[in-house]
Amino acid sequence: MSNTAPVIPLEHFFENPERALTRLSPNGQRLSWIAPYEGVLNVWVAKRDGSDARCVTRDAERGIRSYFWTRDGRWILFVRDVGGDENFHVLAVDPEGVGRERDLTPFDGVRAGIVSVPRSDPRHVVVSLNRRDPAVFDGYRLNLANGSLRLVAENPGRVVSWLADRDGKVRAARAQTEDGDYEILVRDAESGPMRVLAHFANEDGGHPYAFRNDGRAMYVGSGRDTDLTRLVELDIATGAETVIHHDEQADLGGPVISDKTGELLGAAYVRDRLEMHAFDDDFRRDWERLSEIHDGDPRISGQDAEETTWVVSYDHDRDPGATYLVERGGEARFLYRPRPWLKPEELATCTPVKITSRDGLTLHSYLTLPVGVEPRGLPSVLVVHGGPWARDSWGYDAQAQFLANRGYAVLQVNFRGSTGFGKSFMHAAEHEFAGKMHDDLIDGVDWLVGEGIADKDRVGIYGGSYGGYAALVGVTFTPDVFAAAISYVGPSSLVTILRSTPEYWQPLLKGTWHRYVGDPDDPEQLPDLEARSPLNYVDRIVTPLLIVQGANDPRVKQHESDQIVAALRERGVDVEYILKDNEGHGFVVPENRMELYRAMEGFFAKHLGGRVENESG
Repeated sequence: MSNTAPVIPLEHFFENPERALTRLSPNGQRLSWIAPYEGVLNVWVAKRDGSDARCVTRDAERGIRSYFWTRDGRWILFVRDVGGDENFHVLAVDPEGVGRERDLTPFDGVRAGIVSVPRSDPRHVVVSLNRRDPAVFDGYRLNLANGSLRLVAENPGRVVSWLADRDGKVRAARAQTEDGDYEILVRDAESGPMRVLAHFANEDGGHPYAFRNDGRAMYVGSGRDTDLTRLVELDIATGAETVIHHDEQADLGGPVISDKTGELLGAAYVRDRLEMHAFDDDFRRDWERLSEIHDGDPRISGQDAEETTWVVSYDHDRDPGATYLVERGGEARFLYRPRPWLKPEELATCTPVKITSRDGLTLHSYLTLPVGVEPRGLPSVLVVHGGPWARDSWGYDAQAQFLANRGYAVLQVNFRGSTGFGKSFMHAAEHEFAGKMHDDLIDGVDWLVGEGIADKDRVGIYGGSYGGYAALVGVTFTPDVFAAAISYVGPSSLVTILRSTPEYWQPLLKGTWHRYVGDPDDPEQLPDLEARSPLNYVDRIVTPLLIVQGANDPRVKQHESDQIVAALRERGVDVEYILKDNEGHGFVVPENRMELYRAMEGFFAKHLGGRVENESG
């Protein structure tokens, strides 16, 4: 009798969750969450005991995926774009009503973001808008009652983010220099001029998180004089840097700061899993207690204004999103699992593994193996993360679990350039697109084959965004390695993608894309960009290829997929192409997600030999 897990329906992985992202109202008397309404994710509100639940928004298209309560509990704010264009609007809805939404930033072609929700001023929030100039974001104080806006921070052209103090006054900014380094700007009052407080070399970061509760210093992530980013205090008057804490294995993930008091409570790091260093005894006691409730990595997704009650969701490879209402120093009440139809015993274990690259770097990776199957000679899929300035982490990954359930060994490699492993590891990726970054992925495949886990003739590659580019590099630069490839919103040319970036990316390019990849407008760099572009090597493609694209994607525009599909079809090569006119940089409409993953299932089954739903297996 086989111990192989049954074929789990595709919808169980990729349909909307039954419930997710629970928060508490400021007074702690009401719970809110997102859940489907007529098949689309919307915001629901109930009493704290779960009674009197009702849907208060009426999104009928792409669904709501983030929201929060205003400080007085009068409104729930959320963001929404159109068709995936990422020009987000900020909307408000009355939690006591149903569907009475107000668009607070009703400007076409403008992208809005939340800068600050000040505790001391519940009638206002601070938002960023590129309304005055599409290339830069200014800071505005937004009146929640009437929607009026007041400019409080005009962008001189190089500010990439704003920072408000605890009173919601915009008093600091992070700016990029002409050379691609970073400066932290500060002012003593919101009405005054900004001055340069500190300069950080590009690799040293200098990311400001928050003002200290007395306003005399800022908490900043700094890599000065160290390889790993540390938590430091930056003195507002002098710019002097004082180290508060650092981890020996990982970059700072971010500080944990009390919203009520402004006190520093902890510092989070991600090694193979989440690690927390606590500064406050009460926070340490309560955080340690979370591990007694569940063995996943805890995330505090909501709390009341007095910080007496937490909503805690756990990231776990086989029990994803289990959510509890935790009274600090008291009882914990289980609320729900987002996908209760998933059975932990049928899901695969995600195991951290360390792989050594050909030039000696340690590649922190994750291996997910099919349940109940001997890990020998398996069909396998290399899943490549996007960014590339991001990372894979331990926990539940719907795509990895889906592929493992279909019989594939799944490997996720944190290749050089991935974040969280120190600045030398990250900057080892400079000008290594289709070079050493890809070598790291191939070294991962070689490890998988060398361990006997993978059948070298049945290895596929799949990824989104940068991962989609990596898939195209895989079938052009190493065409003999992969038996099938799927590129999901992946750039096909480093030249055309850099010449079509959104206007609001322009202030960021010098220190990111131009530094790591190149500037297509520099005649000396253009040939190198062309040489690293899969589009120029379509004649090498012999691997079966599936291309997936959203027509409204502002980052990787449709022509990135169109041009490589056209080039292949001109050669008479059959390439599968899924294009959706109501999607952007990733599919969020449930029907589109189902079509994508159904196509993936059939594509990999045909070329690698995995299982398919509704077939014996």
